[in-house]
Amino acid sequence: MGHMSRISRRISGIAPSATLAVDATAKAMRAAGQDVVGFGAGEPDFPTPDHIVVAAEKACHEPRMHRYTPAGGLPELREAIAEKTARDSGVTVPASQVLVTNGGKQAVYEAFATLLDPGDEVLLPAPYWTTYPESIRLAGGVPVDVVTGPDAGYRVTVEQLEAARTKRTKVLLFNSPSNPTGAVHSPEEVRAIGRWAEQAGIWVLADEIYEHLVYGEARHSSILAEVPELAERCVIVNGVAKTYAMTGWRVGWLIGPKDVVSAASNLQSHATSNVANVSQAAALAAVAGPLDAVAEMRTAFDRRRLTMHRMLTETPGVRCPLPEGAFYCYPSLEGVLGRNLRGRTPATSAELCQLILEEVGVAIVPGEAFGTPGFARLSYALSDEDLVKGVGRMSALLAEAS
Repeated sequence: MGHMSRISRRISGIAPSATLAVDATAKAMRAAGQDVVGFGAGEPDFPTPDHIVVAAEKACHEPRMHRYTPAGGLPELREAIAEKTARDSGVTVPASQVLVTNGGKQAVYEAFATLLDPGDEVLLPAPYWTTYPESIRLAGGVPVDVVTGPDAGYRVTVEQLEAARTKRTKVLLFNSPSNPTGAVHSPEEVRAIGRWAEQAGIWVLADEIYEHLVYGEARHSSILAEVPELAERCVIVNGVAKTYAMTGWRVGWLIGPKDVVSAASNLQSHATSNVANVSQAAALAAVAGPLDAVAEMRTAFDRRRLTMHRMLTETPGVRCPLPEGAFYCYPSLEGVLGRNLRGRTPATSAELCQLILEEVGVAIVPGEAFGTPGFARLSYALSDEDLVKGVGRMSALLAEAS
């Protein structure tokens, strides 16, 4: 009899979240008394707005919130999300086509689990958010990287997508504004990609979680608003995490055609049942309320974006396009690799990021986590003072490379 592995192949094949790992290392060093500046976490450094917290407190005292509620979400929240989607994205859907999930991650996972059969391919523009390929593989799918570089501002083109398409391509994953690069596709680019997908007969999974975090001239455009003909083959995932500083509340959603939403709801009814009712009540206050909180965050993020970009651009060996959305810079560190730095010669961005953390107490996430080695992601969702201190230390260190 063959020896059976203790852990299933499916699960042992998952790479741990590199972003959470960097964050954990930074926290451990801090706990040991070291002064560490962490650029790893992908979350706003603002508290959840008061009116949202108050709505949650109120919900705690409602007996109906102490019971099971429909697995697909509180009817009033699904209704509010449908209204919010029409308002913010220009996409009209009935509440019945909204599924409330435990954060954006569950929405992504359930979308792939619902759409993919073993061997189906997903076009995945890289650099990509570290969870996407894992969700695709868990569903039996095959991620096909479509790599974009700093020269293109990390924006994928129809030509690249067409070159990567095969008979087995079933889905394109589209994330604009992008994590990790901050790239925002123009309405024209979004429309061209949507039309291409529609003509090619492939699905689009659009992750719009950073929709409200755009700067300068950039505007977010929803692919379904640009190409309404995609309605029967488009799934949108979104959530309250980034817009309302609610990462810990765990409320996201998936919007799609009736059959997909019904199948994903069925999966969720067995996997998790309803999202915590108190979190749903908080999300209801968020999506039905004003966007003042995000406007305030956007002002701070915009200022930090410009500061970080300037400091990175002034660092020898570093190249960085100006991000137009989300709250990340994604510099190329290729010009520093293979050079002597304090007696060491880092050959990869993973080694360089480790060296930066050990030598100057600055935590950044290596590009290996996002499908493009040689790069790194830095979040600018931290105080202006810490940002300048951290990037300053890193710049001074990299300037020593010989």
